[in-house]
Amino acid sequence: MRSGPRVLVFPAYRDNPFLNLLQLAGTAAGYRIEGANTYDDLMRAARTLNRGDVVHLHWTTPILQQAQTRAAAERRLRAVRRLLERMREHGVRLLWTVHNRLPHELTFRELEIELMGEVASHADLIHIMAPHTPAALADIVRLDPEKVRILPHPSYEGVYDTGLGPDAARASFSLAPRDLAVLFLGQIRPYKGVDALVGAAAEAAARRDDRAVRLLVAGAVKEMSREDFAATIPAGLAAATHLDFVPDGDIARWFAAADVAVFPYRAILNSGSVHLAATFRVPVVLPADPHLERQFADEPWVAFFDPARPAESLADLLADPALFAGVTAESFDAFLAPISPWETSRRYAALLAELTAESPRALSA
Repeated sequence: MRSGPRVLVFPAYRDNPFLNLLQLAGTAAGYRIEGANTYDDLMRAARTLNRGDVVHLHWTTPILQQAQTRAAAERRLRAVRRLLERMREHGVRLLWTVHNRLPHELTFRELEIELMGEVASHADLIHIMAPHTPAALADIVRLDPEKVRILPHPSYEGVYDTGLGPDAARASFSLAPRDLAVLFLGQIRPYKGVDALVGAAAEAAARRDDRAVRLLVAGAVKEMSREDFAATIPAGLAAATHLDFVPDGDIARWFAAADVAVFPYRAILNSGSVHLAATFRVPVVLPADPHLERQFADEPWVAFFDPARPAESLADLLADPALFAGVTAESFDAFLAPISPWETSRRYAALLAELTAESPRALSA
């Protein structure tokens, strides 16, 4: 197989399933996928690229937000601006995938917005995962519609072991058949609103007499101690917790046991967690953001809570016996069919082909 253009992915987190899925078809086609994880790695590796090669920028956090001082962040911004100009002059293409409005760990807000403007200006293509992204970012940066390509987040079909059935999964948590298992799985950070979910689950448990409410919480705790978070769970609320990274081999057990997954985020643009829950055919509750409501309006397995009163609104939903009545495994099929990992990866490879069509090492799409 002929070797194609180099694709420098930044940051290239090896344990990120989204990145691994996205690159499948491109790697198979012959693109040389490489990675950089730190600002210094990016600056060094990008200077070795040649005409027709690609820098694929994902999360920008390591560029400015990990600088030790504002002065250092300003120097980095100037250096990145020079790098982007050099890339353009030398025919190195830039692909930007927009994951968030702004980094979650944000120290230098104004500088970050400047960086996003530079990236948007220099990008040859901008990959978004939902149609509402340009509008959601409009007050921060303009995304040129001529550059924008919509490629939805893939499902996780075939990625995680699904051999464990619901009965065995629920038994592992000592769940009774009639228990309502409410799941949050992901990093536990302030912007994710898990505190509101805890309060809502406790309130719903007190209000329901038809089903016992059980809270399942799994994920590493950030920006507070595990002990402090655990102390927020009322003693009277039945809860199973794993306050640490969840190994890939155990993810299926949590979802197979769940009746509903709740993502009580205070800020969200894209969420792989929704696609993960859908892969396991678990209904989800999301904040009633207008963009999300439009995106998922036709999905019977999605419900929305009021982010202005999250604990109360979530409690009302979880206390409602009719929540997700009639939703079956087949309810997810229409959503999942066009976003299989291989189909999404194949479309990503087509983006690379579009970017590198004039490369000396161009591959056919």
